[in-house]
Amino acid sequence: MGEIDLTSSQRLTITTLINEYQATGEPVNARALADETDRNAGTVRNQMRTLTSIGLAEGIAGPKGGYEPTDAAYRILGRRQLDDAETVTLAREYDRVDATVDEIDFTNVHHPDLCRAQIHFQQSVRDLEEGDPIVVGPSPVSSLVVLGEITAIEETNNVVIVDVEELQAPLRDDPSTSS
Repeated sequence: MGEIDLTSSQRLTITTLINEYQATGEPVNARALADETDRNAGTVRNQMRTLTSIGLAEGIAGPKGGYEPTDAAYRILGRRQLDDAETVTLAREYDRVDATVDEIDFTNVHHPDLCRAQIHFQQSVRDLEEGDPIVVGPSPVSSLVVLGEITAIEETNNVVIVDVEELQAPLRDDPSTSS
């Protein structure tokens, strides 16, 4: 399959399809996609025909049918299919939510007043808002906790930019120095 250039609307639809499919493990119908993207179900059905024809979605017939993302859909968004993904806790306005984080990229850690983190979630970030205080973590392996304020949200890619106020990670004994 050659390189596919998606419109922002198509990218949002595929991102939403993957988010919903990973949350339920079931085909996602056009009505659910339309509700999540604030669009008309007929428009979404037309768009899904196009996305199915280019190999990014598969139509599932029947009363419990809908659409499932293909391997190509995950690849084009730079995501992985997660069977037994580890989750981290996301706290926003005192609400705790289990979320799957693909990666956390620190855009600047050399200057303490300018430290920002780009956090890529597997779930929709639609309910988050700029200015919200946020706590992400502890991460499964390093127990890293990121505390800060949301400065930008990229809904199409499930990315949140956080102005980092504090990073926490426990110190661990180095097993190579233990006797």
